[in-house]
Order: sequence, then structure tokens, then C-alpha cells
Amino acid sequence: MRKLTVLILCFVTNVFIVQAQKKSLDKVAAVVGNGIILSSDIENQYNNYLLQGNQPNPAIKCQVLQTLLTQKLLSQQAVIDSVIVKDDDVDSEIDRRMRSYIQRAGGQEKLEAFLGKSVIQYKDEMRPDLREQMTAQRMQQKITEKISVTPQDVKNYFNAIPKDSLPSINKEVEIAQIVFNPKLSKDEKQLYREKAEGLRERIKKGEDFATLATLYSQDPGSAPTGGDLGFADRSTFVKEFAAMAFKLKAGDISPVFETDFGFHFLQVIERRGEQVHVRHILIVPEITQASLDRTKTRADSIYNIIKTMKADFSSAASQFSDDNETKYNGGMMLNAEEVQNRSTFIPTDKLDPQIALVVDTMKVGNIAQPSLYTAQQTNKKSYKILYLKSKTDAHKANLAQDFPKLKDAAAESKTSKAVSEWFEKRRKETFINIDPEYQTCDQLKTWVTTTASAQIK
Repeated sequence: MRKLTVLILCFVTNVFIVQAQKKSLDKVAAVVGNGIILSSDIENQYNNYLLQGNQPNPAIKCQVLQTLLTQKLLSQQAVIDSVIVKDDDVDSEIDRRMRSYIQRAGGQEKLEAFLGKSVIQYKDEMRPDLREQMTAQRMQQKITEKISVTPQDVKNYFNAIPKDSLPSINKEVEIAQIVFNPKLSKDEKQLYREKAEGLRERIKKGEDFATLATLYSQDPGSAPTGGDLGFADRSTFVKEFAAMAFKLKAGDISPVFETDFGFHFLQVIERRGEQVHVRHILIVPEITQASLDRTKTRADSIYNIIKTMKADFSSAASQFSDDNETKYNGGMMLNAEEVQNRSTFIPTDKLDPQIALVVDTMKVGNIAQPSLYTAQQTNKKSYKILYLKSKTDAHKANLAQDFPKLKDAAAESKTSKAVSEWFEKRRKETFINIDPEYQTCDQLKTWVTTTASAQIK
């Protein structure tokens, strides 16, 4: 059932672009309660699987149908339990996906050529299926939302694991950091503000916003779509952007303003309740060597303050670090794979290679001198001071060292059991009929109800 849960999330959240099958060629692949699943639904999802670069494997169609069956059960129960997905939420998700599709296709015109229809038409066609997918997700969340795990649950889970099957835990470290981002001077910034002002003026004089955004905007997510960000609510944007977007009227172009990303100006296309549809152009200032030198001097100064015991590392991180994700946690870095329980234990093989090289030379309690680092995804440079709080060698899992990990595993086991029991009960109560073509699938043999089996015969 754990595999089933993963499949639900995989196929529901990773819907890629496919051309619609002609309904006239469809046949009913399965009946679930008062809903049906068409052969084209399965083929479309299988095509999605191939578009992700996977090799052809017809057996995947069995997994696809299983996912669609579970989705139908969940969405039908959602109607009974009044689990509702708002129109605005569906629209936001459609817009998010379309931006991704357009970027992947290389522009809206290329996407429409591939689809054989307009983006507007495609949005309308995908809306019902997407609503059902999102509703199924919400329903599954409701099934598991009240599940909790006590310390005794964790102990019971651990004690049930055969000693020779205990998982191995990799070498882990706890690291704190103080980050110093280079900052341009007022004069250095002005050059980039003027570039944004120049583009805005060209648009005011009649040039096309979308064309200039595609040519000059440095937002990789929206530049291919002419700067279009689709519909989004206030929480989607940083505060400066949101304040500007929600105070303008449709058609208005904002003045140039600054955020942590750079200099923007935007145009409101449409306002719909608490959502706004905007497009923007972003100009990102480039860091100068002079700004890097100033940052190095600042980092050295803070390092000396810590080393001379005039401030402890945690306090210095809270006061001086430019990284908002760690500064309020004493600079402690979190395990990206265990963010929910805020684990500070990070496997050394998951560290940024640049940080790993430095940590490898450190002893517990050491503070490394400021070094220049380049972010892997953004290429942004920053100076960092690192502190090695702890280092744990590779070992077999145990309650003393690995309680947070075991708690997560126990919660996952308890959740999987609850979902499994829910589906087992619902399958027995719901009329389910599967076309003989798919009844050879091993994972679907228990899905057909007795009544349906009798009708097939």
C-alpha cells in the first residue's frame, strides 16, 4: 500500500502535456461507483510517463489504472464528506502548470502548435480532471490528518524490526553557518535601475511588453512566456511585489521597484477576487569585485568577534547572517529531506560539495574562517563562516541517536496502514468493474467487486 500511496502522489502531481485522444475512439476501461475511467485516460497518463524520459513499459498501464481507480474512490468520498477545492486554487494550479509547459515547449506558440489547440482551450479541457486530482489529494489528507505518533509508538515500531534488518545510518553532521551576501553600493545599483526604467519607458511609448520581457527579463521562469505569472494570490509573491500588484488596476504598469531578486516593473492583466494576474520584467544586478571585497572584510570582522569570544556563534548568526532560513535558528542548517521535523542532522553525502570539503577538515567545535561559496542552483556568491556542532559516524539505527528518523518511519507506517484500511473498506462497498483487458494486472485482481465479477461472466 505504500507503493500505492506513492503512485497516487506521483501520477496526480506530475501531469505533463499530452495531446487529447479522440473520445469517439474511447472505450470504458473501468467503472467505479458512479464514475468511469476511459482508455484514453490511461493512454494519456502512459504518454506522460514516456515524456519523462522513461523507456516503453506496457506494465506501467496497470499502475496507471490503479492510480486512477484510487483517485475515483477518493474524489467520490470527498463529495460525501464535503471536501471542496476552490475555483481559485484550481485556476492557480492550472496557471502554474501552463507556465511550466510553455517554458518547456519554448514559448506559447510552440506549445499551441504541439497541442493543436489554443492555451485557453487546453486550460478548459484540463480543468475537470485537475479538479478531481486535487480533490482526491485533499481527501487523502483528510483520512490521515488526525494520525499522531507517541513515543511508545516509536518504541513499538523499532522493537518490531528484526535486529538483522535494522537500517544503516550514514555519517552525519550538524553545521551552523553565518552567510554574508555581497551588496552593491547605491551607485552600482543605479545602473540596473536605469536599465529597467529604460525598458519601462519603451513599453509606455508603445513597444510590446511580452516581447521585451522575452528578450530582456532575467526571470527564467516567466521570460519565455512574455513575463506572464498567471493568476496568483498575495502569499505567492514577496511583500514588495505583492504590494505593487494588488494596488494597481487592470492595464496599469507599475513604477520600477526593488526586491531581493532585483529591479522589477509589472503590469496587472486582470484582478479576480483575492487573486491577480500579472506579468513583469526583472533586471538582476550583477555582483562586482568591489562588492565581494567589501563582503569579505565584513565576514572577517564578524569571524574575529566570534573567535575573541565577544559573541557566541548562535547570537552572531541571529544578528549578522543574511540567510533568513537559518539565522533565526542560531545558524543551524536543516536536513532538506527532513524539513518537517526540523532535523539538523545532515548526511555528509547530501552536503553541498563545497561545504563538505571544508567540514571534512574540521573537528567538532571548530569554526572555519570565512570562505567564498557559489550556490549550485542560482550561481550566487556569498561568504560563509561554518561551525561544526557535531559529527556522528555511520551506525545501525538505534532509539538513542535516531529517534526523529524512527518517529518519521513510524508515522509513515501508521499512515500507510490507515490509508490501506480505508481503501480496503471502500473497495468492498463500491461497485467496481474493470475491462477484461486489464484484469490480468496483478495489482488489480482484488479491485473487482463480487457483483461486478458476476456481471462480467
